Amino acid sequence: MEQAVIAALLLVGLVIGAGVGASYARAQRGWKDYQTIRTSVPGARRTAWVAIRAVVTKIGVIALLLVGAAAYAAAGSDHERADPAPTPTPTVTATPGHRAGR
Repeated sequence: MEQAVIAALLLVGLVIGAGVGASYARAQRGWKDYQTIRTSVPGARRTAWVAIRAVVTKIGVIALLLVGAAAYAAAGSDHERADPAPTPTPTVTATPGHRAGR
């Protein structure tokens, strides 16, 4: 009877030990991953700010171009303010006794 109790306690100890060992290994792996990610955050944050700055710059340039195009359209084109073009003068046909340019 004592051997059965000892065997049962040994089996329960092995099951509990395996569960605790797996949990400990998972916790160690999680801590190691956390430390790895924590050291890479400043570089990732810097990269994110560079990407945000690039996007904001592109949006700013596009907005300025749109505002300029709207201002140009609101002001009207130069054709509306231009003076009328000179009209061609009619040419005088030369008569046989008349020489042009003299």
